[in-house]
Amino acid sequence: MSMGQGLAPVILFAFERPDHTSRVLSALRANPQAPLTDLIAYVDGPRTPHQVEKVNEVRRLLESSAGFRSVTVHASPTNLGLANSIVNGVTSVIERHGSAIIVEDDIEVSPYFLEYMNAALNLYEFDESVASIHAYLYPVGRELPSTFFIQGSNCWGWATWSRAWVHFNPDGRQLLGQISDSQRQRFDFGGNARYTRMLKDQIAGRNDSWAVRWYASTFVRGMLTLYPGHSLAQNIGLDGSGHHAGSSQRLSAQMAQQPVSLERIALTESPVGRTALNEYFRSVRTFEGTPWPRRMLLRTAQPVWRAIPFTWRRTLISRMPRSVASRLR
Repeated sequence: MSMGQGLAPVILFAFERPDHTSRVLSALRANPQAPLTDLIAYVDGPRTPHQVEKVNEVRRLLESSAGFRSVTVHASPTNLGLANSIVNGVTSVIERHGSAIIVEDDIEVSPYFLEYMNAALNLYEFDESVASIHAYLYPVGRELPSTFFIQGSNCWGWATWSRAWVHFNPDGRQLLGQISDSQRQRFDFGGNARYTRMLKDQIAGRNDSWAVRWYASTFVRGMLTLYPGHSLAQNIGLDGSGHHAGSSQRLSAQMAQQPVSLERIALTESPVGRTALNEYFRSVRTFEGTPWPRRMLLRTAQPVWRAIPFTWRRTLISRMPRSVASRLR
């Protein structure tokens, strides 16, 4: 498939979680566009002998998978690691196809996922300032535009073009040097996220995150990523089964129950979207620094709080002590 023609291929990266992989495949098949979509799977090799059977089970599951126009499985005989597997796989597929949609074995998608991703890929195909399309939206607890742009990129159900992926820089040290002190506040969403620390840890060898380098690569160039106003993906690997994601219910998103309304918007970052993400990351940071008995109370109270219309919440917050309001945002 060349750019602008047909549907983009879906790249699925998997390892040793057959149950998660099966759920991801079922969710992809629930999309009406699946029978017209090429699925290209990359299965990393086992790191230890006890992983061999699970990895082989994933390979067999993918090789026998139906419901797509074609299924191609690339099974690595050795363990490449997630970063190498993704960078090499995305590069290979995009060089051949011009664009691609990427999911991992813990990203369960909405039935409207492929419609949105393909339509957005076509809509912004020739806009050099757009780096990628993203499907997951953090549970920000407020209404946002149907679609909006945020500077940088993300990694939970995404799509890109060869013209954008060519800017991926694997050199974390170089990327960190390109982010000025004045930009780091923005890079870390108002100082509330930990992307600078993650990038420093990657440089020091404490992680091997490809995602923070992809984010930094697009951020330093001022490129944008399109987000939906309601999430079209969720991470089902936050159950402790993964090797990188860990476990956190603070990232659980309710998926959209209807298609995303997609039309061309101005190629500029959304102030409303930026504010929502800043406040979301601030609430996560505040929550993580709270003693566990109060965390349990907040975990119970916040879903009720977020069910209140945003305009009412804003009025209530204005009348609360700051120490209380900061924990409910």
